[in-house]
Amino acid sequence: MALRLGDEAPNFTAVTTEGEINFHQWLGNGWGILFSHPADFTPVCTTELGMVARMKGEFEKRNVKCIAVSVDPVASHHGWIKDINETQSCTVNYPIIADPDRKVASLYDMIHPNADATFTVRSVFIIGPDKKIKLTLTYPASTGRNFMELLRVIDSLQLTAVFKVATPANWESGQDCIITPAVKDAEISALFPKGARHVKPYLRYTPQPNR
Repeated sequence: MALRLGDEAPNFTAVTTEGEINFHQWLGNGWGILFSHPADFTPVCTTELGMVARMKGEFEKRNVKCIAVSVDPVASHHGWIKDINETQSCTVNYPIIADPDRKVASLYDMIHPNADATFTVRSVFIIGPDKKIKLTLTYPASTGRNFMELLRVIDSLQLTAVFKVATPANWESGQDCIITPAVKDAEISALFPKGARHVKPYLRYTPQPNR
């Protein structure tokens, strides 16, 4: 069964390039991104893992850990990391799960038989500190992911977890937010001292509360 938003992220133990982990313990009290790859030594995946390594500082600012998974064994991962570091001008600085028995892939429904019966699709799961799934994305093997978009989503998730706002289309951190419909007009001044812009009774903007 496919995982849905709000479901608890399944826990597992696995061997990774940084040793054996218990997934929930490894996440700790922070946020996490679990993302899968069709196979080692493949071109698009190589660019993706290099990108995440170069962006690690941005994820750390947001208290986010990244972990990749591929169905290949850990020895293969270590060999691939050398290629990633060489070709992507980076140092891979996060774990890659070895999943040759497809345990993790099955738990997270990462193998889509109508696309490929063997390899995982490009799945992404953002997991909150409560171990609940906050976002799922699935890309085909032919399309590399936009990790800047994942940063944008994390900024939105972390903001809306604290304040009674939502973020509009193409929102980026620092831009105005939408006040949620559950907030009554009479509550706005107390909740949003920076003020509000009323476009429609259901469409009210306010400057980003934490900026």
